[in-house]
This record gives sequence, C-alpha cells and structure tokens, in this order.
Amino acid sequence: MSDQQAAAQQDAPQPVFAMQRIYLSDASFEAPNSPDAFLMKEQPRVNVDLGTRHRQVNEIIYEVTVKITVTVTTGEKTAYLAEVQQSGAFHIEGIEGDALEHTLGAFCPSSLFPYAREAIDNLIVKGGFPPLMLAPFNFDALFAEKKKREAQQGATTQ
Repeated sequence: MSDQQAAAQQDAPQPVFAMQRIYLSDASFEAPNSPDAFLMKEQPRVNVDLGTRHRQVNEIIYEVTVKITVTVTTGEKTAYLAEVQQSGAFHIEGIEGDALEHTLGAFCPSSLFPYAREAIDNLIVKGGFPPLMLAPFNFDALFAEKKKREAQQGATTQ
C-alpha cells in the first residue's frame, strides 16, 4: 500500500456503531378467558408473530423496534395474548447503503431480541401461565426474505 493510500485511509471517517439505550416501548397482556383458561385440558396452540421496524430520529440516531405478539389458544378460546415492542436507540455514523439497511434490518433486531424474549416471558408468567421461552430467531434470514420479496415486487411492477 502506498503512503498516499495509507494517509487517505487514516483521514477517512471511521464507521461508528453504538447502542445508546434499550427500552420497552410498549407491552400488553390479555387473558380474556381466565380463570377458565387455567382449567382447560386441551393442548394449547401457540402462535408467534414477529416484526421489526426502524426510523431515523436525527442525523446519527436510529430507533429500531422488535415487535413480538404471542397468542395462545385452547380449543376455540384464547388463553392469553401477550405483545411486546422492545426498542433501542443506536448511534450509527459512516455506515450507508446496503450496509446500513442490513444493520437496521438484521443486526440491531438481533441485539434487541433477547430483551424482547425476556419481556414476553415475564408478562406471561405474571399472568399466571407457564413460562414460554421463545427460540432464538434468525434476523439475517428474515432480512434476506424481505429483500427477496421487495426484488420480486419490483420486477413485477416494471
């Protein structure tokens, strides 16, 4: 590497990524059929919906949110519904384009998921139901699937 290239690399701003804060932005729990739900003998069905979103707060701060909704039914009745929106404020500079998109769509949600999983579990246990430990989630795969859908939609609209 030449001295000029080395000097140019030293002068180039270095990317910055730092988690500033993690917070629970919304949480709800409903058990519409309690106490009957505790007495039901049928095997419960668990449905988990997961989503992410992000927004730019200012020039360097992005808010990323992981939303998890768990609905448990027994027969035709809902035993409980728990929903958590776990958010984080991230300081991001010098990351642009596809790298920024991947950071906001996969890396940040992966960082928030353990907190969201714990919050969901706590709500459910405080509601009087057995713990529900959600399995780890592959946000890289979710992000890749989203990009694939966007590419397919772009191809069909042209």
